[in-house]
Amino acid sequence: MTLETIKILICDDSILARKKLKDFLTSIGCTQILDVADGQMAVDTYKAEKPDIVFLDIVMPVKDGITAVKEIIAFDPAAHIIMTSSVGTQENLKEALKAGAKDFIQKPLDNSQIQHVLDTKVKGGI
Repeated sequence: MTLETIKILICDDSILARKKLKDFLTSIGCTQILDVADGQMAVDTYKAEKPDIVFLDIVMPVKDGITAVKEIIAFDPAAHIIMTSSVGTQENLKEALKAGAKDFIQKPLDNSQIQHVLDTKVKGGI
């Protein structure tokens, strides 16, 4: 797996947040990037596309991120989901990890944290 071949799904109701993350991923060589605006779209897209990594916001319309994590993990227990949120309460963090998320990154997203997640996944970790 390389940055060119890794498939990434970004799910955030903020078009600006999606664009910022997508721009960074593109700048480091990622070419297979999907983006959606709510938790239901994340679940549906995951089932159709089976991305390698999902960056998933917690607070969204239609279906929140915690519910989406649970549904994705029920479909694919090996899913690699990274939660992102600006409302990073300890309770949200615990619930996300308990639901099956691999990690949690506080917004605004730091490019070095994103790079670390990708490096770990590309090198076969987690």
